[in-house]
Amino acid sequence: MTSSMSPTSPPTLTLTSDVVPLTRALVDTPSESGDEARLAGAVEAALRALPHLTVDRIGNSVVARTQLGRDERVIIAGHLDTVPAAGNLPSRLDGELLYGLGACDMKGGVAVALRLAASLTAPVRDVTYLFYECEEVSGDRNGLALIAAQRPDLLKAGLAILMEPSDAGVEAGCQGILTADITVRGERAHTARSWRGVNAAHRAAAVLQRLDDHTPERVLIEGLEYREGLNAVAVRSGVAGNVVPDTCVITVNSRFAPSRSPEQAEAYVRDLFPEYEVEVTENTPGALPGTGQDAVASLVAVLGVRPRPKLGWTDVARFAPLGTPALNYGPGDPSLAHTAGEYVPVAQLRECETRLADWLGG
Repeated sequence: MTSSMSPTSPPTLTLTSDVVPLTRALVDTPSESGDEARLAGAVEAALRALPHLTVDRIGNSVVARTQLGRDERVIIAGHLDTVPAAGNLPSRLDGELLYGLGACDMKGGVAVALRLAASLTAPVRDVTYLFYECEEVSGDRNGLALIAAQRPDLLKAGLAILMEPSDAGVEAGCQGILTADITVRGERAHTARSWRGVNAAHRAAAVLQRLDDHTPERVLIEGLEYREGLNAVAVRSGVAGNVVPDTCVITVNSRFAPSRSPEQAEAYVRDLFPEYEVEVTENTPGALPGTGQDAVASLVAVLGVRPRPKLGWTDVARFAPLGTPALNYGPGDPSLAHTAGEYVPVAQLRECETRLADWLGG
């Protein structure tokens, strides 16, 4: 819960309170991407009050660790930022649903992690709790990326659990993302004499038809089916209402299975459009599910759930280059993320806290 303080000073977070009022306190502390300082200060202060944790502050990210000398270390990570508000502050509790900005993505998961950090003074695995900034914006500002650059040792573990909303189920791995601009060339002319030019926008129909005819692959990895996608997401052409356009640029977005490398994903798109100019503007690898890892298998057994493939990209991919297997597990329906009516079920908050406490507590 929070105490009454000025709007600029950090609120006081009571980590010994129930997970529901703690979630509400987090939701009611605005933390749009780039403006997490106040919430990060509150999280840092609450964690520094716990003698069993070592706490570091890196920018507006907070890292708290147990140092018990256990044979295994686990990371539990959650981002502090939200997308801009959409008339969904302050929080409100309606029966068994807690509504508010970030309740689902992902202050409910952050509340669960903070409760675990406070209550598990002697877990059977050492735990690193990561509460980081700027997940919802460009990757160069991402708190995990900054930690990886400055303190990669903090991201080394036998398993990383990202508290992304997953309906209290396990979503393993994640897909990669490729974005590319396909340029179609023509020849400019006055529309009153259009036969003197070549309309690039009309020529682009062939690219769009090829995309429409394309059948995305379904890739089976460790028994999980990742469904790929390749879609036009923007079409740009024309300089004036009386000019035949000489260029048309189609932006395509590819979601590729984690078994493909970024280089393979790029080659795949280029092979589909060999006669056009293709400029790749983003190419981010995914992460393999790692369900065969001992730590993953033991967690899944305790949770009693069947892993699902993550059909999207999350920060689990940032752990893969460090050799740390990672998965998504948190309260809330991911389809509600970023919506004005997002909410998190109270039952899932309690379930995630209880299951993880059982696993970490042995």
